[in-house]
Amino acid sequence: MPLKKLSRNTQRSLDDQQATATISRRGAGRLNEGYVWVYRSDVISPPVAAPLYLTRVVDERGKFLGTALYSSASQIALRMLSTAEVKDLGSLLGSRIEAAIDYRNRLVRDSDAYRVVFSEADFLPGLIVDRYNELVSLQILTQAMEAAPVRESVVATLRERLQPAAIIERVEPRVRELEHLAPRDSGLVYGEKLSTVFTMNGVRFHYNALQGQKTGAFLDQRENYAAAAKFAHGAALDLFCYNGGFALHLAERCISVAGVDSSRPALEVADRNAELNGREIEWIEANAFDLLRDYAVAGRQYGTVVLDPPAFAKSKRNLETAFRGYKELNLRAMKMLRPGGILITCSCSYHVSQADFISVLAEAGRDSRKSLRVLEVRGQSKDHPVLLNVPETSYLKCVILSVSD
Repeated sequence: MPLKKLSRNTQRSLDDQQATATISRRGAGRLNEGYVWVYRSDVISPPVAAPLYLTRVVDERGKFLGTALYSSASQIALRMLSTAEVKDLGSLLGSRIEAAIDYRNRLVRDSDAYRVVFSEADFLPGLIVDRYNELVSLQILTQAMEAAPVRESVVATLRERLQPAAIIERVEPRVRELEHLAPRDSGLVYGEKLSTVFTMNGVRFHYNALQGQKTGAFLDQRENYAAAAKFAHGAALDLFCYNGGFALHLAERCISVAGVDSSRPALEVADRNAELNGREIEWIEANAFDLLRDYAVAGRQYGTVVLDPPAFAKSKRNLETAFRGYKELNLRAMKMLRPGGILITCSCSYHVSQADFISVLAEAGRDSRKSLRVLEVRGQSKDHPVLLNVPETSYLKCVILSVSD
């Protein structure tokens, strides 16, 4: 078991760091409904010791509600670990990482790249782990997960269960700033290897562990890539293509594919990926909105269009602007599709609900005078699980439409 790798002092440090936080009736009500966060505004009496790995959570009457990880900085003050008393954090972390790995082993097919641990959705708040073939990418997002004994336990378990050639930590500076954590550079935690080739759905991709967005690839779109390829036909246009995930999958079915992105480095990787797979794809460095406008004026027509933009709504304050952006983008794409064409359109904005996104698509269809038939409504890949009572774990929308005049 991985815990035998921990020193006695480390295990004692994990076990001893425990105190009690009292929360409001509102916070307690949310926990009783299955929610796993307590916001700072609902903490009546915070724990007094620091750093805190384990915090007992009680309501105003002193009733025990569970065990949480505490942050002295974040607006999410308490992240629940269990409704029971937790006395051995190291053992709990090890068993939950192992359970997350087993869960992926049952669900993931035709890929050696996938999310291994998805924070709250795997009952490991503040921890993200992705696998890219023989490399493992690690992200630590909270004070508790950053604590040296906790890191030691996590790395030990990952090494034992996944047997990676290397473990690389990808750092989000803004997250560390919000958590009042000392600056840290991305880099190797274990091993020496930083690059590899991974496979999704039979398509191969170059990977450098210290480059690219997120941890290097959009693993949450893995199943959507395969779904899109089932329906794609004719000439295809992939907008916001990044490293070519959709474009490379569509190339097997379409007579031609063009991928568009504003990032030259991303397109350079996409080009290498196309060469790796023996695919001929045209890569275009451009702003997607401007290009759609120019192509519409030129009368360009396509059999398939993919829209996978970055999040337009970072907060609820941005919702109206986001709705306008999604509508404009999709309306222009619909006008460029031939009768019976396929639109694969995505939103990764958590604050834009699935219902809102579909409503925006319906408006775009009406304004473009197009008839829309829904082929599939999808979300993130199953290695990014969704907790039913925690809506924040569900963020990705992917709608596949047949568009007719």
